[in-house]
Amino acid sequence: MKMINYIKNIFLGIWHLLQGMYIAMLNFIRPKVTEQYPENRGKVSPHERFRGQLIMPHNEQNQHKCTACKICEMNCPNGTIRVVTKMETDPETGKEKKVLDRYMYDIGSCIFCALCTESCPSDAIDWTTNFEHGLFTKSKLVQRLNREGSSLMKKIRE
Repeated sequence: MKMINYIKNIFLGIWHLLQGMYIAMLNFIRPKVTEQYPENRGKVSPHERFRGQLIMPHNEQNQHKCTACKICEMNCPNGTIRVVTKMETDPETGKEKKVLDRYMYDIGSCIFCALCTESCPSDAIDWTTNFEHGLFTKSKLVQRLNREGSSLMKKIRE
């Protein structure tokens, strides 16, 4: 009885070996589907809902929608966003009001959870599908999203 099981196991092992070799040969013959990424940069396009990089859209007059409410900064789970504000006198009313000075975003510590964009009441920030973030220095991962000299859109102020 032991001898029959021994011979049966040998044939079973050879059968499984041949099955594995058959699958390997099929994969060897099939056309390759691997994308050669650096060479095919123009062909690679991520899904439109892919969260690659946070941006603050500006219009032609260098205006943005951010009211500096800091809700995005409060909702960020690891402090990726830092909103720096300053007090400015409104020329129409003469009152002091808080305006956006710098909107700093550290992509190196971002977990791409989108809590910032979902909680923004004025839809001032959005995601792009840019996924190339490789740099040699960590300090270059901290970016200023609002442009130099930008201001709040007129529609938002009213």
